[in-house]
Amino acid sequence: MREKIEKIVNDAIAKAVESGQLPLDEMPEPSVERPKDKAHGDWATSVALKLAKKAHMNPRRIAQIISENIPVGDFIENVEIAGPGFINMKLSNGALQSVLKEARELGNDYGKVDLGHGQKIQIEFVSANPTGPMHVGHGRWAALGNALSNLLEHAGWDVEREFYINDAGSQMQNFAQSVDARYMQLLGVEKELPENGYGGAYVTTIAQRILDEEGDKWMSVSDEERSDHFKELAYQMMLKHMKQVLASVGVEFDMWFSERSLYVKDESGKSAIDRILDKLSSEGYTYEKEDALWFKTTEFGDDKDRVLVKTDGSYTYFLPDIAYHYNKFTRVDRVVDIWGADHHGYVPRMQAAMQALGNGGKLDVLLGQLVNLYRGGEVVRMSKRTGEMVTFEELIEEVGADATKYLMLSKSTDQALDFDIEVAKKQDSSNPVYYVQYAHARICSLLRRAGRPVNDNADLSLLTDPSELELARKISEFSEIVESAARDYAPFRLTHYVESLAATFHQFYTNCQVLVEDEAIMDARLYLADATRSVLECALGILGVSAPERM
Repeated sequence: MREKIEKIVNDAIAKAVESGQLPLDEMPEPSVERPKDKAHGDWATSVALKLAKKAHMNPRRIAQIISENIPVGDFIENVEIAGPGFINMKLSNGALQSVLKEARELGNDYGKVDLGHGQKIQIEFVSANPTGPMHVGHGRWAALGNALSNLLEHAGWDVEREFYINDAGSQMQNFAQSVDARYMQLLGVEKELPENGYGGAYVTTIAQRILDEEGDKWMSVSDEERSDHFKELAYQMMLKHMKQVLASVGVEFDMWFSERSLYVKDESGKSAIDRILDKLSSEGYTYEKEDALWFKTTEFGDDKDRVLVKTDGSYTYFLPDIAYHYNKFTRVDRVVDIWGADHHGYVPRMQAAMQALGNGGKLDVLLGQLVNLYRGGEVVRMSKRTGEMVTFEELIEEVGADATKYLMLSKSTDQALDFDIEVAKKQDSSNPVYYVQYAHARICSLLRRAGRPVNDNADLSLLTDPSELELARKISEFSEIVESAARDYAPFRLTHYVESLAATFHQFYTNCQVLVEDEAIMDARLYLADATRSVLECALGILGVSAPERM
């Protein structure tokens, strides 16, 4: 719709220039927007104010000239000039009715825009350490990454979904030694958990499973051999579990990238980390100080230089992360990382590294705030079942996948999210996901009760009631919501949109009886209802939430 209005305005300006009414050397790119006040029409443009200096004319006079060249009739019902030179346009009923045909005929392709132009973009999200169950914060990143991926696909990007497995480093060794300790304890051997070990009940569960499947044969081997074996077993168990939990909420990944692969040496004896270190050094971005190797990140906007190789020769976390991100850009054109807010200090240095490696401005990082869990207004800190943290899996089991994902998406990522379990379980209008899904189910019920298929050739000119036209207006906004949400990486705007669309439908349903004796009116209203259903289904699909036919 926006493109159509912009073309109408642009054509009007071109006509005025061609006729000599507007003295312009070059054509502007008029931008249009929806007025905040509906009394000002459906669309408005301030292009006349922007042209005043170039045309050496009063902006209101320019607005008058442009307005006179905008055709009024089939698409635009009327044009008005407001203030110093704003041009307000009201759509005709026919224009609104044509939106319904487009929405219904395009189905899940409705609202698509071409921001990405087919470029490859990678969304990396969740990326939880495979050393324990995912917490509810990971659930927020799962919902966000999944919805953002769907949204960007709808906006013309070629999306790759990636999970970075942090399976190298000291945390994996601590995890293995923790399983080792629990295994030996189950066999009656006193053994302490390692310092910084993992003490959750799930570690004992893993140890018990190993004992059940492999017996006590690892009791007599060396600590090193037992720990190495347990590290791989426990890692694979935990990774499989994470994949199962994510799949249970419909979150799938194109790539599971192992951090360990960055350390594997090729035929030349070099690993990906070695190669990135060589590249940074050869381009003069590293230096030695205090027996450590430093990266000149301050040359690229960081507040201080960063250590890559420590005095003992071991790598900092930063170095393999640089190698990993460099690998990303061999596969895609742009990267979006979704990190927890506690990583905010890490963003400038990673962006500095990508700039040094020729990918400046191509890495975006979304920082997500914490999830505060409540039950009936009371803070929930521990699981009733385990006495430990509430896991993402437990939340899904109690609340359901749809409600969990929808409510995780209901706020901007830069805001902390208060998630009330009891609200999420309610089946009434106080629960936003239920409210929206009920609107879809209600339409499906209406279509079933009609007892006949929707008439593809319904006379939509009969839709003239204000409630009918307002619902058509709301449907026409969808592509703009998709465009703005995709541009700003803000899928939460879709939750606001579907709630507004559901409310507008319920208002229409209250004001306009659908199943009436007049078959032409009934056909038109069933068509409007079905177009609404289609847009709800499409929007919920982008959010990763189902659109039930019955509730």
